[in-house]
Amino acid sequence: MNNNYQWHSEIISEDLKQLVQVEDEIFSFQTKFQNVLIQRTSSFGTRLLLDNKTQSTELDEFIYHESLVHPSLIFHSNPKSVFVAGGGEGATIREILRYQSVENVTMVDIDEEVVKICQQYLPKHSSGAFDDPRLDLNFDDALIFLKKKKNKYDVMIIDLPDPLEDGPAIMLYTKEFYELLKNRLNPGGIIVTQAGPTGPILSDQCFNRIAKTMKNVFPETFVYESFVPSFVSTWGFVIGSLESKNLSVSEIDSKLLDQKVLDLKYYDGITHQGMFSLSIQMRNVLSEDVDIITSQNPLIVK
Repeated sequence: MNNNYQWHSEIISEDLKQLVQVEDEIFSFQTKFQNVLIQRTSSFGTRLLLDNKTQSTELDEFIYHESLVHPSLIFHSNPKSVFVAGGGEGATIREILRYQSVENVTMVDIDEEVVKICQQYLPKHSSGAFDDPRLDLNFDDALIFLKKKKNKYDVMIIDLPDPLEDGPAIMLYTKEFYELLKNRLNPGGIIVTQAGPTGPILSDQCFNRIAKTMKNVFPETFVYESFVPSFVSTWGFVIGSLESKNLSVSEIDSKLLDQKVLDLKYYDGITHQGMFSLSIQMRNVLSEDVDIITSQNPLIVK
């Protein structure tokens, strides 16, 4: 242990903190919407925190972003138009733009300063994706943008920070927002949202309420999780679909090959099976009676 390094404390829940050894504080800034912190850490490499919550790290961002993006794109028969809410680091669009069938990606992030900071200090996250001509980048509130625009999409990916009390994302985890997304889908369309930590300690923080709210809106929902070490937890995702989806290991691998998505580090057919195979404990969590998230009864993560 190098005693010259500082330790950064991040609150995971009311009774759980994570301490990470910090080699260098690279950048710190308060935007109009949130606090941005970029650090070089001993364990995770360079990492991004928004309002003191880890968003992604150099070590394991591929787990989160491949988990978020690929199941929904693989479930869709021929994804051409994709919408992204959030995703300021550029890693979400990086994964989407791997697909040969994708013709256009509309990305809407409320915080232009975060996107520019990530382009400067985390260029490996986007790996040139911001320069792809298929990308239409917009700086706006996703809720306002979708109300103004009537475009429809094959896949919609919601990659937002947790709904913190003073953060910009509270209204983007509500039944009303999910209903708006549903109305912006093409036939056979799919949405996916990150849904916060799972597991026995943290699943009641937001995961079960997001899953129940999505189930209240979409005819079909699919819930899955992946372990992301820098998040100190397995992390949940919820897909909402207009029709049933089921693919075998060989079908998933074949579709990845057809799309020329060849160099993933995490996701393939076998990994897909594991992600969607929830434990008894997690299936019990999903059966609990919890409130649906609405604009009048929003979800706020402490």
